[in-house]
Amino acid sequence: MSLIKLKTVIKADAKTCFDVARSIDVHQESLKSFEEIAVGGKVSGLMELGEWVNWEVKRFSFVQHLKFKITEFDSPHYFVDEMLNGGLKFFKHEHLFSEKNGETVMVDIFSYAARYMFIGQIFNFLFLKRYLKNRLIRRNLFVKEKAEKLALQVIGF
Repeated sequence: MSLIKLKTVIKADAKTCFDVARSIDVHQESLKSFEEIAVGGKVSGLMELGEWVNWEVKRFSFVQHLKFKITEFDSPHYFVDEMLNGGLKFFKHEHLFSEKNGETVMVDIFSYAARYMFIGQIFNFLFLKRYLKNRLIRRNLFVKEKAEKLALQVIGF
């Protein structure tokens, strides 16, 4: 199993960050160039405990269908989404939020395992882990930007 852990500091309250991070609309917008489209289950709005979404994604010139479900939820501190079916053998993404002095620290703990044993391990080492980490960094920067803009609107700037 592989693990990616990232920390992002956001100048916004935890509730705003939590809501932006669990928004299907923000997810689609943040990864528009990755051609991810919600096609089943909850296809827009904020994900809640027990809800699921089917994504149609284009990766490496192949169309894949992935299903994710919110399996743990404690607003505005923590939520987990897990892959029920898709390209990886295992996928669990923990989202943690802690607020201090008007800033929120968003921590992502992303654990996964590639399929196809030895070949999957080589693919992960050569390409997959870097690809997933860069994609997550890109998404987190988008979440940060979106949450900070929303926080400024709330205080009247």
